[in-house]
Amino acid sequence: MMLLGKFIQPVHSLKKLSTPGACRHFWGWLNAVFNKVDYERIQAVGPDRAASEWLLRCGALVRFQGYDKWQQDYNGLPTGPLGKYQIQAIDATESCIMHRGFDYLDGLKHVEEIKLSNCIYIEDECLQRISETESLQKSLLRLMIISCGNVSDKGIIALHKLTNLEYLFLSDLPGIREKETTVEILKKSMPSLELELDLD
Repeated sequence: MMLLGKFIQPVHSLKKLSTPGACRHFWGWLNAVFNKVDYERIQAVGPDRAASEWLLRCGALVRFQGYDKWQQDYNGLPTGPLGKYQIQAIDATESCIMHRGFDYLDGLKHVEEIKLSNCIYIEDECLQRISETESLQKSLLRLMIISCGNVSDKGIIALHKLTNLEYLFLSDLPGIREKETTVEILKKSMPSLELELDLD
């Protein structure tokens, strides 16, 4: 009987965690842990491997240069000599990547495409960080931002530093309130950009 009492007690304490606020707090904390940058790991395995581990840990996908297959299994990441696998595309759909982890993007020299879709932690600060990352300023060609509710005109305008960007797709972004002005600013600063909009 004593054993049963010991078992029931932790179950009751788990019920306290099941309230919506507690769950939200727990997942927010866990996602912040997933996004903590391990600089020693970057040094040990190189920026592409470390960034791949971060992205997959957060639920994103990566595709390596010269490969068609998207990597989605953290434990299935290919191994090889330092620098053999270089990230060419990132699909962060419904992932928990957040600004805190964006230092992992430094040193990625081959990323041509990023898709940010239904990312609850993506905000203006993240887009500004992407646009200020020197390696991405050179390599990034295509960017898609879809259903990221915390993105506003400020974040979109910050993308003007991505001078080599060829294609930008914006869809379902309720935070964009000055659509015409924002589009005008982008077109002036990036005249060769193909801009596709699906905004209300």
